[in-house]
Amino acid sequence: MNALNSRTGLLALLAVALLVVPAVVSDTFVLRVMTEAIMWVGLAIAFDVIAGYTGYLNFGHGAFFGIGAYTIGILMMRAELPFWVALPAGGLAAGITALIAGIPTLRLKGAYFAIATWALSRAIQQLALNMEMTGGPDGMRLTAFLNPQFFYYLMLITVGGTFVILWYLLERAPFGLKLKAIREDEEGAKALGLNPTKLKMQAFILSALPTGILGGIYAYWITFIDPSSTLGDMVSDQAVVMVVFGGMGTLFGPAIGALLIFAFKTLFWAYLSDFQLLYLIILGALIAISVIFIPNGLWGTIMRRKKADKIRPERVIEAGVPQEEGN
Repeated sequence: MNALNSRTGLLALLAVALLVVPAVVSDTFVLRVMTEAIMWVGLAIAFDVIAGYTGYLNFGHGAFFGIGAYTIGILMMRAELPFWVALPAGGLAAGITALIAGIPTLRLKGAYFAIATWALSRAIQQLALNMEMTGGPDGMRLTAFLNPQFFYYLMLITVGGTFVILWYLLERAPFGLKLKAIREDEEGAKALGLNPTKLKMQAFILSALPTGILGGIYAYWITFIDPSSTLGDMVSDQAVVMVVFGGMGTLFGPAIGALLIFAFKTLFWAYLSDFQLLYLIILGALIAISVIFIPNGLWGTIMRRKKADKIRPERVIEAGVPQEEGN
């Protein structure tokens, strides 16, 4: 309970600090970087719902991001709807896509599911490349709204709300335990009376909805979208690295991984922007290193060591081993 209270207190303190950032930071560039960092935290924790808690690695995560972005673009620029009407539609479109795509793909497991979701992402990208409505390979330009504070707070509230909802559903409600049961032993979960197909579908949609909303915010914020930037592999690839490096099956792990990887990405593009291939090589190397040396990710490794340090003195006392005086 003390650990939970201290963690809650730290989160509350962090929330207050983030809320006052625009009042303290006047540099537009810094605010823009922080806005994108918050966005990646949201993408990472949304990805972890299906990958970390359910055990299904989704290489098509970026497709939901792109669907949300293009939904906003089409509704605002073609149908001339206001942003606040179009934004929920972006999340809804991503959720409906997850529902339709999940029917065939969630029957697969392991590498087969990963390949199927990657193929889905590529198919949606090709669709955007050939549709006149999306602007084809030339992309779409949205009406500019130059207000860095607005997008910072919108991204912060969206990601903060997503974190709270996911934390309750996955860590406090039975839903999270059911997903973990599927991850550990799907056949065993079925024997216990659970419905894995239904639960996996719910997790898939829950992962897609906030991703689509974040894609919509990104489109309005960046003012220009095209198939390569919003539907390319980079969104999915970076989400995978962030979650694996930070720690799958948690919410804090992906958030930490997202911040560290994004910080590295920002510095890399600032000083080594001519070596794009090197960046992809480093991402791949990070996944390999994480899987081999820290399979539980940074956060999982830290938590396991803390737990081991706490249990070790208790075992010493139970075994009746005399401790040194003063200890």
